[in-house]
Amino acid sequence: MIVGYSCIESKLRVVPVDPGALGSLVWLDLLSPSDEEEAQLEAGLGVDLPTREEMAEIEQTSRLYAQGGGLFMTALIPANSELDAPIMAPVTFVLVGQRLVTIRYHSPHAFELFTQRATAGDLPCETAASTMVALLEVMIDRLADVLERVGRDVEAISRGIFAKQGRLRPVERDLRATLEAIGRKGDMLSDVRDSLGTLDRLAVFFGQRLRHDMMTEDLQDRLKDLSVDIKGLADHSAFAIQKVTFLLDATLGLISIEQNTIFKILSVVSVVFLPPTLVASIYGMNFADMPELSLTFGYPLALVLMLLSAGLPYLYFKRKGWL
Repeated sequence: MIVGYSCIESKLRVVPVDPGALGSLVWLDLLSPSDEEEAQLEAGLGVDLPTREEMAEIEQTSRLYAQGGGLFMTALIPANSELDAPIMAPVTFVLVGQRLVTIRYHSPHAFELFTQRATAGDLPCETAASTMVALLEVMIDRLADVLERVGRDVEAISRGIFAKQGRLRPVERDLRATLEAIGRKGDMLSDVRDSLGTLDRLAVFFGQRLRHDMMTEDLQDRLKDLSVDIKGLADHSAFAIQKVTFLLDATLGLISIEQNTIFKILSVVSVVFLPPTLVASIYGMNFADMPELSLTFGYPLALVLMLLSAGLPYLYFKRKGWL
């Protein structure tokens, strides 16, 4: 699908797309384009657009390059980040003359936010370069929102881990669910960090290539601010990843402590019941000459011995604080 936008009275407006006559189109958004649509647009623009396989390449020269009079820039942008199961996929930005072309095979929420604000006239979109900078700014804002939400979730997990639990049993603490939550937050932070890294390199490449061409002083300042914001978010994500690692180690430590507590209780129970078992085993032997067997109070005596042999170790362990 191809959606075309023109800037009319400082607002983006959706207009029909004719690949043979692009007219005043400023932005062409390609969402999962078919081979036919891509071929028609390539003929209208006079450049070769990257395929989905080419967009997925990780080499720097495959993501940022100039070819045939156009600039090709690819960055990883997450989608579905609200569900803690983001879809990380590349988005390619192509600047050809006075037109911006975006190619994507998923739907990051930043695109929806950008079109809402741009069609309302809240973002500058007079040229392809200004449209791209504005789109990058919205993407960075979106990543900042994701980092803030993940940070709040990590703080909530931290409070749950280190809150006073009283004498809860291991099952009641549900540390397995905590581990799963920490893992999801760690994956999310890793994805955001990867996205910020690709956007940082894209912003640097974009600024260097256009500084002496169509770049105005205002766009230069906005790109500098964008780079500063990206670096700040990258530092914040690094700190958050360190905290997630700390929480992971703390949770594993708590699991180890609770497992040791279980084994300690089992060991104490074994020691407590070992003497009564010994007494019962002695008087369970079938020897003919056992004096206690003929006593009237032999059975109660055996029971008392078993109770004492179990109670005394229990009281001793209790006094030592092992229980």
